[in-house]
Amino acid sequence: MTQPIESTTATAAARVGSAEDLDLELTPGKPPILRVGESVSPDDLQDWVGERRESLESALLHHGAVLIRGLGVSDAAALDRISARFLASAMPETEAFARRRPLGGAVVSSLEWPADQPMCMHHELSYALRFPRLLVMGCFAPSLLGGVTGLADAQAMLAELPAPIVERFAAEGWLLTRLYNNLVGVTWMEALDAADRASAEKYCRANGIAFEWQPDGGLRTSQRRSAVIRHPLTGNRVWFNQIAFLNEWTMEPAVREYLVSQFGALGLPFNSRYGDGSPIEAETVEAVNKAYEAVTLREPWQAGDLLLVDNIRMAHSREPFTGQREVGMVLGAPVRLADCSPTHHPDIFS
Repeated sequence: MTQPIESTTATAAARVGSAEDLDLELTPGKPPILRVGESVSPDDLQDWVGERRESLESALLHHGAVLIRGLGVSDAAALDRISARFLASAMPETEAFARRRPLGGAVVSSLEWPADQPMCMHHELSYALRFPRLLVMGCFAPSLLGGVTGLADAQAMLAELPAPIVERFAAEGWLLTRLYNNLVGVTWMEALDAADRASAEKYCRANGIAFEWQPDGGLRTSQRRSAVIRHPLTGNRVWFNQIAFLNEWTMEPAVREYLVSQFGALGLPFNSRYGDGSPIEAETVEAVNKAYEAVTLREPWQAGDLLLVDNIRMAHSREPFTGQREVGMVLGAPVRLADCSPTHHPDIFS
């Protein structure tokens, strides 16, 4: 069922100025931490968050993320109750690159990504025309080693990046290409929630995605999106894309070599390019990842942690880990790209 889109003007002013109600622990290199001293029963978790909703929203507008420690969010049921109170509405994921496990209610697992490989900085659904403004994450079981969810300020990225990179991507946007097959990642049926070709084509046309069916039944798509947008509530410019995460030069060299040997240079399951379609140089991807590293905030997960993230303001990552790690997530407060001052509007396909 289609969820309502959040109004980009409603109550924004009311949230501003109440963040000081929270006793946030601000430490360089770490996200803001709100420590909960009192014991909160599982049945009262949603009320605890609900009573502080405006202050938490204000803190997110100011800082981009808040880690709440000591609340004791032990399972998906608790996270689902909290998200139902905190978010205006939850939203499903579309155009996914990897699978998530449903954990109950609106809660899903982290992406099923190899534990020994990093998941680079990204904003959820930054390539879509509709994406979540807010993310609610809960740690049910931390990993033995590693597994940190890093956070990077997308406003700070614009100052950290070399100016020519920002200028070119702001002018041209970025192009995402995908080749759906039955060997790597999710199928086009899963990603587009389409039962047949006609449904897939309808989705692509409605979402500014060019498509081409392959002889083997696979689907090749491409879509141009803005690389720099404005936050719908603050109006601040942000570096909002997955240019580095989805680029071939971010892949492990052995993985890239294998995929190229199997599918050819143009047959990678996904890749990012400049908006005009030309390849992105390895040095540019390296510069983007270097800038992300310079502005990354880190704090290891503890069991029961609750992390609130402004998905437009902050990119996030996942470091390699060992042991069992269970982090749940709810995507919510959906907004439209059209409400974020995009530099490139979606192409129209008849």
